[in-house]
This record gives sequence, structure tokens and C-alpha cells, in this order.
Amino acid sequence: MESIKLQRIRKHHRNLGKILASFAFLLANGLSGCLGDEWRSWRGPNGDNHASQRTDAPLRWDLKTGHNIAWRTAIPGRGHSTPIFVGEWIFLTTADADKQTQSVLKIEKESGKLLDQWVIHRGTLPARIHPNNSHASPTPVSDGTNLYVCFHTGDAIWASAITFDGQILWKKKVSTYKPTAFQFGYGASPLIEDDLLIIAAEYDGSESGLYALALHNGERAWKLPRPANLNFATPIVASIAGQRQLLLAGADQLVSYDPIKGTIRWTADVGTEAICGTVVWDDRRILFSGGNPIAGTWCVTGDGKASKLWENNVMCYEQSLLTIKNHAFAISDNGIAHCWRTLDGVSKWKERLFGGGISASPLLVDDRIYVATQSGTIFVIAASPDRFDLLAGNSSGESIFASPVALEDRLYFRTGIGFGDERKEFLVATGRLAAKNGIR
Repeated sequence: MESIKLQRIRKHHRNLGKILASFAFLLANGLSGCLGDEWRSWRGPNGDNHASQRTDAPLRWDLKTGHNIAWRTAIPGRGHSTPIFVGEWIFLTTADADKQTQSVLKIEKESGKLLDQWVIHRGTLPARIHPNNSHASPTPVSDGTNLYVCFHTGDAIWASAITFDGQILWKKKVSTYKPTAFQFGYGASPLIEDDLLIIAAEYDGSESGLYALALHNGERAWKLPRPANLNFATPIVASIAGQRQLLLAGADQLVSYDPIKGTIRWTADVGTEAICGTVVWDDRRILFSGGNPIAGTWCVTGDGKASKLWENNVMCYEQSLLTIKNHAFAISDNGIAHCWRTLDGVSKWKERLFGGGISASPLLVDDRIYVATQSGTIFVIAASPDRFDLLAGNSSGESIFASPVALEDRLYFRTGIGFGDERKEFLVATGRLAAKNGIR
């Protein structure tokens, strides 16, 4: 066994190497590669689905007419993963059911040019998934040096580390994943904390758990057993009440873990069995919503007391909530927009926004909230607790399942045009046109 001193020296050298590699990457890609101008993971730099304060995005556009569309890039196959942005590149995953492939795509952020496609798995797609799911639903994550992706393939969850040029550094089986009650597929996205890749693989089997892999070689750092219960939520790490907490809802509980040690901090017995959305937080309060078998939204203290503050019967099953200071916004499954006071759950307003059907999570850009519906419309509403104010409704295709992302002065979204066998996917950038001959 290595001595503790030698282990610390090795970790110091790894961290120093990561810092130097990230610095070289930023130099190679200019100052625009800074963290504030990147979106490296599910729900962005802070895990709250808030765009940077420097970010703006168009209020209106029209995909049919091309108004305010910077570019539109055809995406091979199908996927529900949200794109991530690292330096001048966009990465997202996709799957082709006919070719039996699961791939990573690399796209140039400025022009939308598809630069490369790297097949990670071939011939091992699950036999059955939910018709509203895809074989490429987890969002990738990056530490600024490499890319990390997870796929449900070969009756297991597999994680891979990939360079920005497509070289596979390692590929590891995280756990068996073979649900028996419901073959709905998989959807949880990986996240990075310190030098760990954290992955949820929850199903009605003996290997259901939270897993942490070492970024540099994919070896398991720790495993936390989870109930044998099918759950789809992505865990998130947040700083609440002075502690870094790894939070995950589902199996009738909200649990806070130490993300580095892999130990339980506290448990609150609230919620329902199956959760799809990621928990959100506001100061010292944590909120989440779900709908199977019990529909509701729950709010719990985040200071370790694990006390339920309030609950209601509003169901946001696949989409996450959105918080600002002292208030939470929700777009329910039946298309009604809500605003609650997080202190006590008092409703500030509620208003029907559309006819129902939503999978994407709402995004905060400055003082506006962007809401993408399954039917392909993206609404913009004011992020105001005082009143409901619909600012715009934008025609953006015919089916949206992935959450939009806003960076700098653009909004990016993944959409489908057409139906059935005729359906084609596109990644779209709204706002400023791509640079051409030095003119923007």
C-alpha cells in the first residue's frame, strides 16, 4: 500500500498537471475560454441553470422564417442531451438506432460547423426504452481538459473519458443497469467534483447506487448503495449552509451526501418514488418536484435539520424547477407557470402558458426565463415574483426535449423538425450571425 504522504504527492502532481493543461487550453483558445463563458455540464457552471450575468439572448426569433437565426446544423441520429460548451467548441451526444451507434459530436461554436463524430459504442443499444426517451439522454461534462460521457448500453452504464480530439483515454463499466419493472432507459447526467466523476445508476436491481470514478483513470473511488428503485434524477453539488452537498431526490427521500468522501450527511423522508428533475436550492432551502406515483413539489431545509417546510400537488415530472433569491419558478406538466415564495410556499402567481407537454428545464438569462416545450415553442417570461409577464413565444421546431443553453449573446437549442421516420434533429443558435470575412 502507498503511504499517505506518497498518495498526497501523487494527487498534488495530478492537480498541478490539470491546472497547467487548463492554462494552456485557455491560452490556445483566447480569453473567451474562461469559465464564465463556458457551459461545461448539465445546468451550467453553478448547477442552477442560470446563465452568466454577462450573457444576453434574443427575445424573439423564428426558425421557419430564419429571423434572428445565426445558424442551424443538422444532427445525425437522435438524442436528448443538452450541449456543453468548452472554449470554441460544442459537444453533445447522439444515437442512431438503425446503425446501433452511440456517439459524441464536436461542433464549432461560432459557425455551427459539424467538425467530427466519434462512435463510442456500437451494437449494444438496449432493446427497449420509453418512446419519449433516447439512447443519448445524459449530458456530457468537461473539466476543461477532457470530456466525459455516460451511456446506457449493453445492459449497463458505461463512462468514457475522451480528449477534445476524440481519443478515448479510458472506458469503464460503472454498473449493471437492467430494470425489470419498466424498461424506460436512462437519463441521469454525470457531474464532476474535485477530481471525481459522479454518476447515478438507480434501478430495481442489486447494483443500484451512486458511483464516483477517478477522472484520471476511471477507477472506482467510492460507491453508495441506493434503494432498488427505478429513478432518473441527476444528482447535483451545491454549497448550502456552508457545506458542499451532493443532493439527490427519489425513492421517497431527499439525501445529502459528502461528495468527496461518499458518505451520507442527512436524509429527509419526503418526495415520491421516481424523480426525473434535479433538485434546486435557494439560500438554506432545497426544492424538487416529481410525479410517480405521487405528484407534488417539496421544500426542505438545507442546513442538516432535514425538516420539510412545505409541499403542494404541482407536478413537474421530467423538468427541473428554477430558483432565484427567495422565490421558485415551475412549469408544470399541464403547461401552467407557477411562482412560489420559498420560505413558506405561498403562491405569488400562476398562469397557463401552453397546452402541456414539457421535458426541458427552464433557463434563467438576466431577468428572463426561457421555457422550451415538447411541441417546439420556446416561451420567454419575466423572472418576476410580482406578476406573470409573457414576453415572447418563438416557433423553434416541432419537438424539443433537451434544455436550451445561453452563452454570450446567443441562445442555443436542440430541436426536431418533422415527425416519425421524417423527423430530423438540429442544433440551432439564435442571435448574432456567425463571423464571415471578419465581419460579424
